[in-house]
Amino acid sequence: MNKSILSIFLPAVVFSLLTGVCGCCGALRPRYKRLVDNIFPEDPEDGLVKANMEKLTFYALSAPEKLDRIGAYLSERLSRDVARHRYGYVCIAMEALDQLLMACHCQSINLFVESFLKMVRKLLESDKPSLQILGTNSFVKFANIEEDTPSYHRSYDFFVSRFSEMCHSGYEDPDIRTKIRMAGIKGLQGVVRKTVNDELQANIWDPQHMDKIVPSLLFNLQSGERTESPVELTERCFRELLGRAAYGNIKNAVTPVLMHLDNHSLWEGKTFAVRCFKIIMYSIQSQHSHLVIQQLLGHLDANSKNSATVRAGIVEVLLEAAAIAASGSVGPTVLEVFNTLLRQLRLSVDYELTGSYDGSTNIGTKIIKAHEERQLQEAVIRTIGSFANTLPTYQRSEVMLFIMGKIPVPGIHLTLPEGTRMIQVMLLKSLVQVTAGFQTTNMLTALPSSFLEPLLSFSLTEDPEVRLLVLQILLSLIDRHDNRPKFANMRCVIGISDISVLKLKVDKCSRQDNLFMKKHGQQLYRHIYLGCKEESSGREHYEALFALLGLLSVELANEEVVVDLIRLALALQDLALSTDEALPVYNRCAVHALVAAYLNLICQLTTVPAFCQHIHEVIEVRQKESPYLLPEAVFVDSPKYVPADLGGSGYNTERLATPYVPQYTEEDRLSKRKSIGETISLQVEVDICELCLDVFTLRHMLHYIAFCLPLVDSVGMEEQERERRRQVVEKFQKAPFEEIAAHCGARATQLQSKLNQIFEITIRPPPSPSGTISSGYGQSQSRSVPIYEMKFPDLCVY
Repeated sequence: MNKSILSIFLPAVVFSLLTGVCGCCGALRPRYKRLVDNIFPEDPEDGLVKANMEKLTFYALSAPEKLDRIGAYLSERLSRDVARHRYGYVCIAMEALDQLLMACHCQSINLFVESFLKMVRKLLESDKPSLQILGTNSFVKFANIEEDTPSYHRSYDFFVSRFSEMCHSGYEDPDIRTKIRMAGIKGLQGVVRKTVNDELQANIWDPQHMDKIVPSLLFNLQSGERTESPVELTERCFRELLGRAAYGNIKNAVTPVLMHLDNHSLWEGKTFAVRCFKIIMYSIQSQHSHLVIQQLLGHLDANSKNSATVRAGIVEVLLEAAAIAASGSVGPTVLEVFNTLLRQLRLSVDYELTGSYDGSTNIGTKIIKAHEERQLQEAVIRTIGSFANTLPTYQRSEVMLFIMGKIPVPGIHLTLPEGTRMIQVMLLKSLVQVTAGFQTTNMLTALPSSFLEPLLSFSLTEDPEVRLLVLQILLSLIDRHDNRPKFANMRCVIGISDISVLKLKVDKCSRQDNLFMKKHGQQLYRHIYLGCKEESSGREHYEALFALLGLLSVELANEEVVVDLIRLALALQDLALSTDEALPVYNRCAVHALVAAYLNLICQLTTVPAFCQHIHEVIEVRQKESPYLLPEAVFVDSPKYVPADLGGSGYNTERLATPYVPQYTEEDRLSKRKSIGETISLQVEVDICELCLDVFTLRHMLHYIAFCLPLVDSVGMEEQERERRRQVVEKFQKAPFEEIAAHCGARATQLQSKLNQIFEITIRPPPSPSGTISSGYGQSQSRSVPIYEMKFPDLCVY
């Protein structure tokens, strides 16, 4: 029976196979092929036959072992349709593949995926933009599928190369070109998503892939297309790529960015380079920020002989990156970061002086290059400050010491004089940036002698710019409560009768502050005094010196410091009145104005009524008679500080500030008589008002002695002071009137005696060689006896 059946059907089957005509034997074909064929309609415009597609999907889920065959057959049909340009059936085949991928997650899907990727590759290799976009969209859908089983042999190298090529498409039609580029970006995004979390596909971070992916994204990020879609899509893709980068992959992801900016000369424009690294810094994990900073610093060193504009662009990027990274920007090698920046600063100064980049051929004219180098130097200084702001106090103190050690000291570092000065200025400007906003509770540890003493030594140089920078550094270090802006305008302080309007923040001095001032206070006073004495000091110097006095009074002043500061102010006034110093008229007026403003401040801080009243009286007198000795007339753009006396009559008043010194002749040297010139020097005052002010100064000193000395009492003597006051009050309440009168008379006599001594010392005339000297009223005074002519008792002589 079986033989007879075979003899009947076998010839028919063979005939069907040979002729390709199914006829009644179509049922003998594999079921998966019949199901696949049934999803294609006669007219491709009708689209996928959904009912038959559901049957094919159900069959694939029921028999997953057939999935790879389904994929292979679909791939075969797609290749045939592509070759025959039957693009409608190509789209139907890809739609079917997409649906099968979304529905099936069995272990056999790997073989099906191979067929799928083969078909996608076929489409991407086509010259038709529509097929390239179709294949990309299918790949993106595939990339979003999470596979249950890993793939050991799958490779995406072709897709990285092809999608990167599409990102650089130069198709003539701009709309189609944009679509192709966007498809390439989406494809790269799909590759990253598919491989970045797969341990078996970690090679996506290898340089061979990153060197294609990153430049392709940057090319579209800087694209000037009309539509913003490629730019926005590229930025999202770039952020996603960086956000998935682990610690060991940061370098491979950032290096292509640096190379792209180099190859396309994008550092000079700065804008695009800054934008790129803003994306990087905001996208990577915060703990990896210092790796990017280190790569930028290394790239800066590698370009140290490049043009100033390129180096300035890298420095600007560092500046922005440091601001974003905050505390994580420096990393473990703090000093190495600042060492690199300081090295670039020194190189820039050398380039500016020598006019050469050591063999670089791309050099502009010397003037342009010097201008560019100065811009670079300012950028480096700002970057140093930006990095310093991310550091805690103890690390910032280390950086301050580190920079101070780099500042050349004249006579030690063998450098060109101009080069030494420029480097000093640049490094001091760097310190200004580092110390900006510096906050510390312990001045002794934050400002050790190894830092403060070298800093103060620079305040004695003749260079006014260096001295001003030192003052700015001191102001930043001492100002811990943001009081500095309140002392910026001396003209406002002099007119304030109630200091509370300044809203100063004053805290009680700590023990560490007292120790700091005990150790370094005299140094600070000396440098303030010498700074006022410098002839080259200008308006900015005196305003900074006033701010320094004000900050010392509110930040670090105890009773003893207040007394010392008042003594310093009196010494400065004596300096302005002295004719022994060859100070210009402006400097004398400026010192008077500074002292007036400061005493108006300190008298209200000490709250001594008599002291305040006297200072206000002096200021009122100056406002009426000598306005050029007050800040509002001195510290203005066009100061009017020369009184119209002799100068208004045509005389040269410049020599009045120079004391007269008699010139000696040979006869004077041979004579044993003492010349009047040896003992008397004629001192000419600039204005009679200054003599009056000297009397006011004496009254000021007396008021200070009478009312301010209680300020120096220590805290430990408070109980004794209370007891003494109680006894005085009790005595005046219970003692007889005669006893009280006698006591007050004795104190008045004692005070008068001390005053007589002071006036005798102050107004005593100089000795006269003739033995007597006549006063202005015709009275003669006794001759002063030299020490060597004095006769001492025998018991006092050995």
